[in-house]
Amino acid sequence: MKLKILSDHAKSAIEAEFVKYPDKRSALLPALWIAQKEVGYLSESAMMDVAVLLDLTPVQVYEVATFYTMYHLKPVGKYHIQVCKTLSCALVGAGKLIEHISQRLGVEIGGTTEEGLFSLQLVGCLASCGSGPMMQINEDYYEFLTPEKVDRILEDLRRDGKSPLASRPFRLPMVEEKV
Repeated sequence: MKLKILSDHAKSAIEAEFVKYPDKRSALLPALWIAQKEVGYLSESAMMDVAVLLDLTPVQVYEVATFYTMYHLKPVGKYHIQVCKTLSCALVGAGKLIEHISQRLGVEIGGTTEEGLFSLQLVGCLASCGSGPMMQINEDYYEFLTPEKVDRILEDLRRDGKSPLASRPFRLPMVEEKV
């Protein structure tokens, strides 16, 4: 069956994941990651393609895509900011930090700046409870945040496209970075 949106390269990358699992349907998480990397978010067509490749129903794919915050069902900014809002981060100032970022960027939570550079989202635990408040921007973690540190990170990203203040990257170990 001809895929609607995913390239042959993405299809091959997804199929390469099959050998790592006892059933190809188990490759759903890396398949969604590969599709999102290619399209920029998980469009309906991309999720349909993943369903076809993994012999799943579209609803099964959608259920998983909506469960995890690492998957986006609509386009996000070039720099997707996810701020942890759970208790550990809240106790050390995440609320004030979230307000600061929203005001600094002029964007509401769940929104994207007019130029499409930044989007802001609140998420549950990012597994960095001892180093809050923290946020993830794309695949990089930023920990022990203050408003001043956030301002520097945002300026670094605007100017250079990266910030030396990233403390550690988030990686899905099962997916190669070739997509």
